[in-house]
Amino acid sequence: MAESAVSLAVQNLIPLLVQKAKLLKGVHEEVTSIRSEMEMIQSFLKDADKRAEKDDRSNVAKTWVKQVREEAYHMEDVIDKYLLHFAKQPRRQRQCLYFFPKIFHITINLKAQDVIASEIQGINKKLENIRRSGERYGFNAIEQGSSSSDVVSDTWNDPRIASLFIEEAEVVGIESHKDILINWLIEGPSNRMVFSVVGIGGLGKTTLVKKVYDNNKVVPHFDCRAWITVSQSYKMDELLRDMIKQFYKARREFAPREIDIMRVPSLIEELKTYLYEQRYLVIFDDIWDTGFWEHIKCAFPNNVKGNRIIITTRNEDVAPSNNESLDYYVYKLPFLPFDNALELFCKKAFQREGGQCPPDFAEFSHDIVGRCGGLPLAIVAMGGLFSTKPKVVFEWRKVLDSLSSEFESNPYLRSIRRILSFSYHDLPYNLKACFLYFGMFPEDCSINCARLTRLWIAEGFVREKEGMTLEDVAQDYLNQLIHRSLVQVDKEDFIGRIRICRVHDMMHEVILSRSEELSFDLVSMSKYLNFERAARRLSIQNNVNTHLQSITNSQTRSILILGIDEVPNSFLSTSFANFKLMKIMDCEGAPIEYIPKEVGNLFHLKYLSLRDTKVQMLPKSIGKLHNLETLDLKRSFVAELPVEISGLRKLRYLGAYNFNRDTKYNIDSRSGIKIPNGIRHLESLQKLFYIEASSATLIIELGSLAQLRTLTISKLKKENGMDLCTAIQKMSQLQKLEIKATSEEEVLNLQSLPSPPPHLQSLGLHGQLESLPKWILKLNSIMRIALNWSRLTEDPLNVLQDLPNLMNLWLHDGYVGEQLHIKGGGFQKLKNLALVNLGGLNRLIIDEGALPLLGRLKIGECPQLKEVPSGIHHLKSLKHLQFKEMPTELVLSLQPDEGSNFGKVKHIPFVIFGYRVLGENYHWYKLGNSTLLKRL
Repeated sequence: MAESAVSLAVQNLIPLLVQKAKLLKGVHEEVTSIRSEMEMIQSFLKDADKRAEKDDRSNVAKTWVKQVREEAYHMEDVIDKYLLHFAKQPRRQRQCLYFFPKIFHITINLKAQDVIASEIQGINKKLENIRRSGERYGFNAIEQGSSSSDVVSDTWNDPRIASLFIEEAEVVGIESHKDILINWLIEGPSNRMVFSVVGIGGLGKTTLVKKVYDNNKVVPHFDCRAWITVSQSYKMDELLRDMIKQFYKARREFAPREIDIMRVPSLIEELKTYLYEQRYLVIFDDIWDTGFWEHIKCAFPNNVKGNRIIITTRNEDVAPSNNESLDYYVYKLPFLPFDNALELFCKKAFQREGGQCPPDFAEFSHDIVGRCGGLPLAIVAMGGLFSTKPKVVFEWRKVLDSLSSEFESNPYLRSIRRILSFSYHDLPYNLKACFLYFGMFPEDCSINCARLTRLWIAEGFVREKEGMTLEDVAQDYLNQLIHRSLVQVDKEDFIGRIRICRVHDMMHEVILSRSEELSFDLVSMSKYLNFERAARRLSIQNNVNTHLQSITNSQTRSILILGIDEVPNSFLSTSFANFKLMKIMDCEGAPIEYIPKEVGNLFHLKYLSLRDTKVQMLPKSIGKLHNLETLDLKRSFVAELPVEISGLRKLRYLGAYNFNRDTKYNIDSRSGIKIPNGIRHLESLQKLFYIEASSATLIIELGSLAQLRTLTISKLKKENGMDLCTAIQKMSQLQKLEIKATSEEEVLNLQSLPSPPPHLQSLGLHGQLESLPKWILKLNSIMRIALNWSRLTEDPLNVLQDLPNLMNLWLHDGYVGEQLHIKGGGFQKLKNLALVNLGGLNRLIIDEGALPLLGRLKIGECPQLKEVPSGIHHLKSLKHLQFKEMPTELVLSLQPDEGSNFGKVKHIPFVIFGYRVLGENYHWYKLGNSTLLKRL
């Protein structure tokens, strides 16, 4: 897939060179011609890629695509070499170049200029030849942005067809899902209901729905039924005719002959008229088009007869949303549990043994099923593969160790790749590169989403959209991949934003098989992908046995170091000295202690991560990185930044803090870093944390950072509060704000903020408050508030419970009074509430109608609270109730056998009690635990 490489050249790099090429006499026209050639070549790429994928023997198509990709990368190299050459000129000479280009050509670096001009001319000629060869090979021009549904698929060889004919005895682990769907079909309201079954390819959506469709309870319940396989290629008129014929056939009637010549509007009218008196069931299997339901729904009348429609799709965006109507429901099919997966594998692999796994192969079977990750398609394919192997331990070990190569060549496993690849081919080209980038991370790796999206931005995969930041666009890309079931969500934050993600192991294998498309090499002990070729991206992982010093390829643009025990200093020096076109250096978690001064050579560097390293100091040459956008120093040992940091005018993300190693890891144990004056120059900054309020000048300069979305500042003194409020007032884009005083005793003077940032979603105040700031009342967008050490004398819940969007509230030593009262109608969206270290609290009142969505309640270290919170039985949504270091009287009253208040909490599924055993370590007990009762 060369589209990404070409598109990056056209979209991002070529316009840049066109702008600068005016400085190169006689080359401007050549560059314009190159852009035109690349845009024409783009129109052939989809067709060539599809031919290469459809027929593995299409070497002509593969060779042509490879030539396009290599030339696009060559173009990128020339551009970056030119910009680097230009940047090296002294400032005065660059000004001369701009104002007196002819004189400069004669006197300054004539040879370098001519070499670059010659390379550009050579690329232009080669691109013209490549484009002409594409025409000779018969590649068709396909409009960019069109879906892969424009190309007719070969359904005869489609491995998905087999899922329609699986015998009942071969199906494992779908009974509960089948019962749910059957109940939806034959029970419930009489309205027309639409149910969408969503999940990754190979999860068994079609198999499940087919068993429901053919169920002996379902068939007689409906007057007529139709099963329509939509797939990526469909014609609406043919689909409607097929449906009409199936409906008539179900009622043992003959369809009108004239439907064969009807057009779509007439077919819809015919269908609508016929169904008006019927109770019907329709299955639309394997929908890819997001507009499909909108186009066809008018054909299905809502005649209040209990009609049902089921859709299966890999893309959640295709499914009619329950936000649109209560008659729509999305059912996300989960992966197969391990026990069911093992049963299914054994049925396939040990057919001659009656599906029983021999003891000698139990460990192998567990390993294989674990790698399949609950994906039925992979489990069945793996079972089929191993069923053909002799039941000899050595033979199984040999196959297991070579699965990556087997994945490419073995016919049993080829179906996995093909089915999973359907989703990949349906992606628009800008998402293909983003998806393939998951191959840079190890198999089964949990990936920080913020890290991933910043890497995408640095690579140039993310295109600007009006009214959105690059970070917002990148997050939208990730959401699209998740909705398409290509990426899995591992962890969300308190407001539902995705924090950690991963790809399925089988999908990871698909990605690695396409590593050449992104020109990346995986260097590890277990895998080693063609290290001889010119890799633009290197992923070094799992303690490589390759000498890192030998990596000297000057074309390398990105290096990710993951899980390495040792990184030689010579490797870093070599990288920074030789890889002059490097854009990304991600050393997160690497065992390095310093960064050489040669880092200043990397003019193009956009991303530098030293997170979780032992680096203590940044060299002054860091100030030469004029294109740097991300500098991640979180949990490193860097305590102070050099004054040269003010030269990083393009910096968008600066994250830096240390943990106090002797304390429990929480927000209060973090310490910020010192930043010199001059931060006002970093006007592109969007995220800045964790910095120390080291001077009044620094605080005033913060007001120049109008693009900030996140600000975390520590060691604020009372006398600097007004200056900080003045600075914050200018940050209209701010979404997250954390302010920490110099100590628990220091007062935060924050009353003088006339109006808070309108988009503020998260607020943390760590220090004493003489009173709750009045501007908090205006936080209509706020979702999270944390008040630590506030020690307020008035009940803060009186104010906070009226905030319309508050979802998470943490109160730690935030109130010194005796009573907290949550009134009816208060905290309508709150989901998590923590009340900790409230030394004077002896009563908590919860009125009926308050906290309707509260799912988690944490109460800890409140020694005077000896009675159960009044009204806790009103909290019908409460799932998790935690008490920590609470009085014996309260805990005893909640126990099942002897507690007078057990009835108030028995509706809560999870109630636990924690007591400190050593330092910050706690032992947790459930309700009625005998050890807990003995302790009490």
